[in-house]
Amino acid sequence: MKLFKKASDNRDPNKSHIPFRLNFLFFVVFLLFAALIGQLAYLQVDYGQKFATAVNSANNTTATASVQRGSVYDSTGRVLVGNKSHQAIQYTKGLNVASSKMYTIATKLGQYLTISTSSLTDRNKADYYLSNKSNLKAVAKKVKTSTDSDVLYDREVTYTEKNLIQNMTSADKNAAAIFAKMSAAYSLSTVNIKSTGVSSTELAEIGEHQSEMPGIKVGTSWTRSYPNGTSITSVLGTVTTEKQGLPSDNIKTLLAEGYSRDDSVGQSQLEKQYENVLKGTKSQTEVKTQDGVIQKEVKKYGGQKGDNLSLTINAKFQKAVQSIMMSETKSVGANNPYLPGAYAVVMNPSTGAIYALAGASRNISTGKVTENALGTINQTFVMGSVVKGATVMGALQSGVITPTNNTLTDMPIKLAGTASKTSWFNKTGSANLSLGASEAMEVSSNSYMMQLAMKEGNYSYASGKALTMSTSVFSKLRGYFNEFGLGVKTGVDLPGESTGYEGSSSQTNIGKALDLSFGNYDAYTTIQVAQYISTMANGGRRIAPHIVSAVTGTNADGTQGKVKTNVTSRVLNTVDVPSSYFDIVQKGYYLVVHGTSTYKTGGALSSLSPAVAAKSGTAETYHGSTATETLSLATYAPYNNPKVAIAIVFPGMNSSGGTANTDTAKLIYKQFWKYYSK
Repeated sequence: MKLFKKASDNRDPNKSHIPFRLNFLFFVVFLLFAALIGQLAYLQVDYGQKFATAVNSANNTTATASVQRGSVYDSTGRVLVGNKSHQAIQYTKGLNVASSKMYTIATKLGQYLTISTSSLTDRNKADYYLSNKSNLKAVAKKVKTSTDSDVLYDREVTYTEKNLIQNMTSADKNAAAIFAKMSAAYSLSTVNIKSTGVSSTELAEIGEHQSEMPGIKVGTSWTRSYPNGTSITSVLGTVTTEKQGLPSDNIKTLLAEGYSRDDSVGQSQLEKQYENVLKGTKSQTEVKTQDGVIQKEVKKYGGQKGDNLSLTINAKFQKAVQSIMMSETKSVGANNPYLPGAYAVVMNPSTGAIYALAGASRNISTGKVTENALGTINQTFVMGSVVKGATVMGALQSGVITPTNNTLTDMPIKLAGTASKTSWFNKTGSANLSLGASEAMEVSSNSYMMQLAMKEGNYSYASGKALTMSTSVFSKLRGYFNEFGLGVKTGVDLPGESTGYEGSSSQTNIGKALDLSFGNYDAYTTIQVAQYISTMANGGRRIAPHIVSAVTGTNADGTQGKVKTNVTSRVLNTVDVPSSYFDIVQKGYYLVVHGTSTYKTGGALSSLSPAVAAKSGTAETYHGSTATETLSLATYAPYNNPKVAIAIVFPGMNSSGGTANTDTAKLIYKQFWKYYSK
């Protein structure tokens, strides 16, 4: 009997194959790793550069597109400027798109779309022709080669223009025009190939073949519309067209601000002044490209329509005033051949809100009258006696007269070496009058104003004595005028405002200082006269005139939305003097219309209700060697609580005078109270 077994006898027979299995598993894993390493090496060595190029050629970029501009509404909510939408055929250019590729697309698109070729140039035709590789190769054999590619291409273009484009078919020209528009796009920008007048047939055929023309799509474009007429178009301004593109004088700045070259942008007046408000926020689209070809477009932000402008102008009142100025200019011009036009400004003297800017230009040669509302801010005229209120106020400020001591005698002013300077009613000295400042305004005494100027120039007048004043009197008089807006920009929210015109201030022209005192030397704009009379009416606050009252949003249904920003009155300066000074001047304006003197100059307005105050003007001017006059008027109403101020000018009238200024004022006041009685 055996007491012990051999060691081998203790092994489990079920575990005898474990080492073999492990070894086999390790072998399989080894083979898999080897295969993976081999594949990685294969990809890296044989296809690494190809994959790297593919990855590098892929690109995600954000493209932007324009949105509708904001609208412009009048004070009652009428749309003065809106937008009219049009279906458009557009092209979005990919990255590094070859001209040969665009040639193919343009030629294909030309089969379904017809556009205007009126602006097609020979260079456009040549560029299109040479974008065909076969054409380019053939032309290259005909011209002298050059190592400079630009020089070579110029030679190829010249040859093509001279020899190959004369017999282009209408289809070729159409495709060339399309190609020119496509070429104007830069990478990932969108241009309109045809923005208006796209037919339903064109839309259908392009939609059917759109996949064959990379970058071509159907979109929307907008043009400005004027649903309530164009009576104020010159003030509203214009925007550039696609053909015009961005203004050349500001193109770099606009491109830096995110504009595209064919974007519409405000180029004049309100459209330009409020460009940042009206332009809106462009839409944003993520563009995915591969090898320069657009693969996918995903809109990330739909953009936001521009904000709207609400104006201080009632369109119906503006139209009425413009009609008055057109009619009066035609009527007055029949007997006044040198009348170049007429202008009127109506505004709120307490806020600066403009109720109407109206004007008419008249061609002196043909007599044709055209609308020119902007003439109220950029045409200057010697206005005459309307400025006398500022002359009196300056004399009070300088202390040469006081509210209780301001009586002078109207008499001819006789200076050595010159003809007598007189008032209109006292040419010979037979009607010398003792006048206070208010009464001097009532009868429009030139003599009184000249005596004030001489006192301010520290000159002691004596008949026949030489005028030996310092030229500093010019700046003194003008300084007082400037306080009220005469001879300086008014600050109106429109570009292109004139500052007026100043005559020479030399010692040789020292006598002109006397003419300046009664408004017969420097020239002013109509809106300056309106600001001046408003400052007098409101007690000394020179307020910048404004045509925009608020910036508003847009409701979901496209109508005018809530107010975002109100335009508040902007006081440019305050004439800080005792109220008694204004009492003197304002009384003078009242007496001009309602005084008892037989020489009062504004009695024609005395029948108006509510009562008005005014100062008329008659400046002596010339058309060549022919004596003419400028008839002007500055007025406000009601006298005791001013709500409206009006400035009117009729330059180039016959020297016999007339009543065009007061006749026009009556018509405008009638229309004003019709629309603003409440």
